[in-house]
Amino acid sequence: MRRSRKAKILATLGPASSDPETIARLFEAGADVFRLNFSHGTHEEHAVRYETIRTLESRFGRSVGVLADLQGPKLRLGKFARGRVMLEAGAPFRLDLADEPGDAQRAPMPHPEIFAALVPGTDLLLDDGKVRLSVKDCGADFAETRVVTPGPLSDRKGVNVPSVMLDLSPLTKKDCYDLAFALDLGVDWVALSFVQRPEDVAEARRLIEGRASLLAKLEKPTAVDHLFEIVDLADAVMVARGDLGVEVPPEDVPALQKRIIRACRYAGKPVVVATQMLDSMVTAPMPTRAEASDVATAVYDGADAVMLSAETASGDYPVESVAMMDRIIARVERDPPYRGIIDGTRAQPAPTASDAITAAARHVAQTISAATIVTFTSSGSTTLRAARERPPVPILGLTSMESVARSLTLVWGVHSVLVETIEDFDRMVDVAVRIATEAEFAGHGVPLIVTAGLPLGTRGSTNVLRIAWVE
Repeated sequence: MRRSRKAKILATLGPASSDPETIARLFEAGADVFRLNFSHGTHEEHAVRYETIRTLESRFGRSVGVLADLQGPKLRLGKFARGRVMLEAGAPFRLDLADEPGDAQRAPMPHPEIFAALVPGTDLLLDDGKVRLSVKDCGADFAETRVVTPGPLSDRKGVNVPSVMLDLSPLTKKDCYDLAFALDLGVDWVALSFVQRPEDVAEARRLIEGRASLLAKLEKPTAVDHLFEIVDLADAVMVARGDLGVEVPPEDVPALQKRIIRACRYAGKPVVVATQMLDSMVTAPMPTRAEASDVATAVYDGADAVMLSAETASGDYPVESVAMMDRIIARVERDPPYRGIIDGTRAQPAPTASDAITAAARHVAQTISAATIVTFTSSGSTTLRAARERPPVPILGLTSMESVARSLTLVWGVHSVLVETIEDFDRMVDVAVRIATEAEFAGHGVPLIVTAGLPLGTRGSTNVLRIAWVE
């Protein structure tokens, strides 16, 4: 099941894609990592999906990643007496903590942390930005606003507060409960929603205790203000364009996406681009040309993975969506300008022996037309460093740690394989040649590059490079 492309596909499971047959078809169509969305579904349903994925792993003999996406705080209005109201432009509208159902003049907003952060002039976005309010006066339990963008409102619509830091943890009681369950289940990645500051990532890290890799979802402008600190603390980052596209003007989203991808590539951290990538395929068998171009742009920018949400979770064409994304990625990576773009945006290696060895591996592989770069790693760092270089050849990531093999399925260009623990480097080279041959990465007389950090198990110690030949 070797992929012919380097960028990965992250597919969300849901009502349309929970049975074993469909999950297997999604994998065969190109899904590399599966997302369990804890905003929906029960623990029992997620457990069944997880076990199906692990069975799939055994069936195909390839590591498969599983990501648990935590819901995060959901800021919502309360209910309305008649279920729905229409707000007119310029009309006053009050928000408060009272329990009484709302009407066309006021609505309950049961979030004191929002009122605590408001100042006159702050904008509030309701129902994914369809209605905009401007705060004129406010206190600890109320806000008097004016309707800037009119529209209908109904029960429990979402509230966004752009560019305001809320005194709110990204981990609710539900999230902590879901996190404990997901970690016991054995997920490889945990996605943290509603990240506002580096401290949010640090808090999640303390709770995870190294039992899974941590992906920070950037969906708030305040998080982008702390981009480099968050990238440094997280194991990976997601450009979560859903909420991000609500809280910033639409014209800003493409530039922010490129900025986040560049920051992650510079740091050597995986980056995922998500939300509405092939949205029309929820109900149609083909995407729009604009959607195909959107996926292609993320690939040209060097994203590690692109994600499907409703397309595979609840859409009418889940398998077709994955197959389409697979074809778009493969087509981009065959495009002659693609390699020039990737090389032109490659970050310079840091002045360390490990980065020097890895940069040399990429250069040597390109010079001698090696079939693959083989990395031996116990922590994943050697393989991540190789992926940061975006070499023109595939990366065969060999590790004796099952959790590492699974987490590397999210990383650009990496085909991860679980091997026995090996201490002797000559033995490593023999194993590298054997697996590269078995996995059809290399044939007779073809060179490959082998890198490792010795002694094995010392994180960040990439210090050996060898050219090996398949005999």
